[in-house]
Amino acid sequence: MLSRIKDLATDLAPRLIEIRRHIHSHPELSGQEYQTAAYVAGVLSSFGFHVQELVGKTGVVAELRGEGTDERILAIRTDMDALPIQERTDLEFSSRHPGVMHACGHDVHTTVGLGTAMILAQLGVPLPGTTRFLFQPAEETAQGAHWMIRDGVMEGVSSILGVHVWPSVVGGSIGVRYGALTAAADDLEITIIGESGHGARPHEAIDAIWIASQVITSLQQAISRTQNPLRPVVLTIGQIQGGRAPNVIADQVRMLGTVRSLHPETSERLPEWIEQIVASVCQTYEARYTLNYRRGVPSVQNDFTLTQIVESAASEAWGSDRVRILLEPSLGAEDFSLYLGHAPGMMFRLGVAFEDQVNHPLHHPQFKVNEEAIITGVVTMAYAAYKYWQKKG
Repeated sequence: MLSRIKDLATDLAPRLIEIRRHIHSHPELSGQEYQTAAYVAGVLSSFGFHVQELVGKTGVVAELRGEGTDERILAIRTDMDALPIQERTDLEFSSRHPGVMHACGHDVHTTVGLGTAMILAQLGVPLPGTTRFLFQPAEETAQGAHWMIRDGVMEGVSSILGVHVWPSVVGGSIGVRYGALTAAADDLEITIIGESGHGARPHEAIDAIWIASQVITSLQQAISRTQNPLRPVVLTIGQIQGGRAPNVIADQVRMLGTVRSLHPETSERLPEWIEQIVASVCQTYEARYTLNYRRGVPSVQNDFTLTQIVESAASEAWGSDRVRILLEPSLGAEDFSLYLGHAPGMMFRLGVAFEDQVNHPLHHPQFKVNEEAIITGVVTMAYAAYKYWQKKG
């Protein structure tokens, strides 16, 4: 069956390159993927799929029904949205939309999802259960998975697979990570409330800027002394607003930040831990505070059995020398994790780097993809799905 999948992928390769370049040229921001969704739906319909549109606002869902008695549903999720970045590549198929770019590889993800659907539909061998293809909007804003789940895409799903391009792995290779793949990402807002006064008489005021600096320092120091170094936490204050004049002591400072962690137990304790530190500093200097800790997306935790299936599929398809076991997770975030609250899942990394040129990181205006990786991703995903269906539930 692997040779059949590879043959189909080879035949489809020109069409898949065309699809990827079309999507890349016509990027759309999160929640605005109307043309992308219509294009995806059109491709799926041309291969005989019954397609649902406007799922999760601008998402697309298609199913390949099994012909056996297996009641399981395998979901394959890819995302479609682009970023608010002005593209600065020299590609002939660069973005035609000023200030919008597929700088995170979602054009490749969508193409891999479509290619996988095309191949599984043409295998000539009926699969025992149902494969459900999810084309998700708004991953970059961490909203799309919420929308899709709310509209019922995970009903009956037994397992789910996903893919993400990775510019630090050479094109044609697959990265596999057991356990935590990405971090939980939460939002933090702290307001320090002091009392204004003349800049020449600080003892008559409560300096919110200075106290805010103590809060930041205390949080960073406490991470290194009170958190398990084998369970990393990253807390970054990325925005500070406060003060009205250089000779007036600020009575209020607002700080916005992000908090990243890998382990669910650590993530669960972070809001209370942060508030204890903020409260302690403010009490010491007679300030008040407000704290708003907003949960974002949890960590992607790859299921062991599904990871074994993907690793086995990639090794058989490409050889073990093209499969990298990733020893470290990423502290980036992925709303693929939200699906894992409903079914076990696995996301693999698709190497897209060029061997002979500079490879820019994700979200960079000059980010480019080695298009040879598309076939690698399609074959790996399709063969992993096939192997999943050969494994008894």
